[in-house]
Amino acid sequence: MTKPDIPYSDGFWWSNDGLRLHFRDYPARPENAHRPPVICIPGLTRNARDFEQVAAKLAGDWRVICVDLRGRGDSAYAKDAMSYVPLTYVQDMEALLQEQKIERFVAIGTSLGGLITMLLASTRPGRVVGALLNDVGPQIEAQGLARIRDYVGQGRSFPTWMHAARALSEVQGAVFPGNSVSDWLDMAKKAMKVGPGGRIVYDYDMKIAEPFAVPGGEAGVDLWPTLAGLAPVPVLIVRGAMSDLFSVDTAQRMLGVLPQGRLLTVANKGHAPSLEEPEVAAAIATLLGEVDAMALATQA
Repeated sequence: MTKPDIPYSDGFWWSNDGLRLHFRDYPARPENAHRPPVICIPGLTRNARDFEQVAAKLAGDWRVICVDLRGRGDSAYAKDAMSYVPLTYVQDMEALLQEQKIERFVAIGTSLGGLITMLLASTRPGRVVGALLNDVGPQIEAQGLARIRDYVGQGRSFPTWMHAARALSEVQGAVFPGNSVSDWLDMAKKAMKVGPGGRIVYDYDMKIAEPFAVPGGEAGVDLWPTLAGLAPVPVLIVRGAMSDLFSVDTAQRMLGVLPQGRLLTVANKGHAPSLEEPEVAAAIATLLGEVDAMALATQA
């Protein structure tokens, strides 16, 4: 898949413990500046590049902010590895919202990014005006956690992008059986970078695995109560049909808590859908239309 040629600016903000953190900022056209921004938050080992295609579709109509969490992409690595936990990521996001003077926003969160979204919604009701939770809920399945723990923080490197793509396919082929060579290359170029000596390396601090290896470190709190913060707003729950991290039972229970929740299951995908699937793109457009409609109703 070709990289979208959509202009964005690189933005930076500072965490409470002095880390310089990075985001991509895709602007809205002046006539759409009144709309709340869409903030995209990636998964455990991923970065802002995961949302290139999503941002390409939405930019202009909406301001889109794609963040690199601490220890990923162009954000600084943490001095204390035990700060790589959701509650610290929430503090980092709070600092971004304050620095950018953002009072209301739509959140798109993949996996870990979805956990952060739920926490942000619960700590200050009313500021998340719509959300997409990508293959994650308040309950995470042990089988999926075990698989992720097997590969996160391994620190492997590869001589070429093709070797990197092949390595990804060996580890994740079972959860993305429909991926082509081009898909694996695209995934590699989003998840990895050219490191020292010209070898291809994962684009994150290997130390993120340290708290994740501790039981409960993936979330640290009971997340079911956090769903109440999303109950008043439109929520799109995306689930990979083959996901080993996010069960059907959890998704159905979430729908019981979210009156405006809607579940979209993506066939032939595990953890996590890319959000570039045509049916997901259409559902995102519907979600944002609902956010717009609610805003107009509030103003009336």
